[in-house]
Amino acid sequence: MKLDLGLGVEMRMMNEFEAQVLSDLSVLKTHMNGLVGDGSSGRMGELERRMELHEQHWQRAKGFMAAVSVLFAVFEVAMEAFKRH
Repeated sequence: MKLDLGLGVEMRMMNEFEAQVLSDLSVLKTHMNGLVGDGSSGRMGELERRMELHEQHWQRAKGFMAAVSVLFAVFEVAMEAFKRH
C-alpha cells in the first residue's frame, strides 16, 4: 500500500514484519546502550574496572609471595649456618 504525499513523493506503509524488526532493533539498541553505555559507564566499563582491580590484587599477591619465598630462603640459609657451628 502506498500513500501519495503530493509533489511526486510516495510513502509505503510498513507491513507487520517490518514493524516487528524495527521494534526488535529498538529493544536491541536499548540493551546495547545498557551494556556498553557511553564508553565509561555501562556494564562493560564496570567489568573492565573490576578486571583491572583484580589484576592489581593478583600482582600484589605475587610480589608478596616472592618476598616471602626470599625470606624463607634467607631463614633456611641462616638455619643451616647455625647448625654447622
